[in-house]
Amino acid sequence: QVQLVESGGGLVQAGGSLRLSCAASGSGLSFSNYAMGWFRQAPGKERECVAHISWSGGSTYYADSVKGRFTISRDNAVNTVYLQMNSLKPEDTAVYYCASRLLYGSMWSREYPYWGQGTQVTVSS
Repeated sequence: QVQLVESGGGLVQAGGSLRLSCAASGSGLSFSNYAMGWFRQAPGKERECVAHISWSGGSTYYADSVKGRFTISRDNAVNTVYLQMNSLKPEDTAVYYCASRLLYGSMWSREYPYWGQGTQVTVSS
């Protein structure tokens, strides 16, 4: 029903910035009805929620580890959600995934039926 494609990952030095994008598509898609989330997974660690944003954009959540450094936003006109990542640290290194569910976001992976393929973010020390 919904297809998600992430982009914007890469290799950066500690203290640098990256902007991730996730474009949504699908027949009958009403992007504004979907909450969007960003998750990340590093080798040997469980997938964790980084941030999520409600269908309206009026409610956002950030993990404590990224609060004040990352910003989630959305542009419903182009069916895209963004994650602006500033002051990157080596511990931010992971594969970043976007995910989608109806209306309101959640920090739990199992509550998201739609997922992208992921984009690698590597932060060098």
